[in-house]
Amino acid sequence: MQPVPTILKALADPNRLRVVWALTDARELCACQLTELLGVAGATVSRHLATLAQAGLIKSRKDGRWVHFRLDPEFRRAGLFRWLDQQSQDDPQREADRRLLAAIVAEDPVDLCRRQRGITCCPQETP
Repeated sequence: MQPVPTILKALADPNRLRVVWALTDARELCACQLTELLGVAGATVSRHLATLAQAGLIKSRKDGRWVHFRLDPEFRRAGLFRWLDQQSQDDPQREADRRLLAAIVAEDPVDLCRRQRGITCCPQETP
């Protein structure tokens, strides 16, 4: 993990904190699911994810065209993480995000990604 000021700066942004909460509850999410949750542009989510990764708080894995994010296990074991998780259990934003996230993860990620990119139908596959 990075120095304390880097970690605190990464956690100081409300949207980055929402990403941490979402990954706490869902364990792993793809970038399009996080974009849907935050309701901001994909480029903005990408910058937030880069900041969290640079602080050593999240890890990613690539699966084909999908990039999945999860909390770094070292951060998950840290006292700061446990304190954040405890303090935010009754936070209204976290509760709203939990409900929204349940609907997001129930949706097919391919459909979610297409909708975000404005693709209303997919081309027919040729035999």
